[in-house]
Amino acid sequence: MSHPMVSQFLDIAPEVQSTLSQGGAVVALESTIITHGMPYPQNVATAREVEAVVRENGAVPATIAIIGGRIKIGLSPEELEWLGTAKDVMKLSRADLPYAVASGRHGATTVAATMICAHLAGIRVFATGGIGGVHQGVEATMDISADLDELARTPVAVICAGAKAILDLPRTLEYLETCGVPVVGYRTDCFPAFWSRTSELPVPLRLDSPEAMADLIRTKEALGLEGGVLVANPVPTAHEIPADEMRTFIDAAVAEAKARGVAGKAVTPFLLFHLFEKTGGRSLATNIALVKNNAALAAQLAASLSQ
Repeated sequence: MSHPMVSQFLDIAPEVQSTLSQGGAVVALESTIITHGMPYPQNVATAREVEAVVRENGAVPATIAIIGGRIKIGLSPEELEWLGTAKDVMKLSRADLPYAVASGRHGATTVAATMICAHLAGIRVFATGGIGGVHQGVEATMDISADLDELARTPVAVICAGAKAILDLPRTLEYLETCGVPVVGYRTDCFPAFWSRTSELPVPLRLDSPEAMADLIRTKEALGLEGGVLVANPVPTAHEIPADEMRTFIDAAVAEAKARGVAGKAVTPFLLFHLFEKTGGRSLATNIALVKNNAALAAQLAASLSQ
């Protein structure tokens, strides 16, 4: 559980707190999908559906956000609804999380910030869509997501559908290996590429059950090895956009971003919106399906860990 000094910044929802106190299963969920991922009211509806999937699979959901400088571990229905249309919400990673808390700001948590807050509250499993990673052209920009270093230092298991395929996936996997992060393919030998079930990259490790993943996490902790575990869970077949088809869309989006001089934090939102338009909304439908799929597996893993 969280350190007494830390708890002064945390508001843990009563259901989440009681479940954690009893050693029960809790799954952390991020809030950037609500504030920066899709329009209202689809964002709130999706967040509620993801929470429902967690419950259906035997765990309590804890959506995490910063509201008025308070770290909220689990949002009430009213807070979730408010967040769906809130203005001036920061997108928080490790670097700006303490600023938002200290200055009483509102903030949505990325993968890195959600991991930090989950760990502070004593939550061991987190479901997201796709992690950030090493960006294309990193040799010129040094643009590497803080998510990767967070996985190396914070002991939270992250269930994702791989890294977003707009990134440099080979270098992302290489960086994770350098950082000592176990990357586990769930029932797959291939590293999934977010919208697509497969890429040309083999996944370093493979496990086929939530129980086996729970054993890996317990063993890693017992060995005193810091950091998290990344579980790559392919999008369901019915909802995927095949990799070769997606590559055409991504190449066009990247070329458009370069032509317009889009850089830094603006690159990912630009590319995702461009892909939404070019795929006729299919990329967003796939995104929603894979988040729900990850939430189900995260709940099963949290339940296994709590036994």
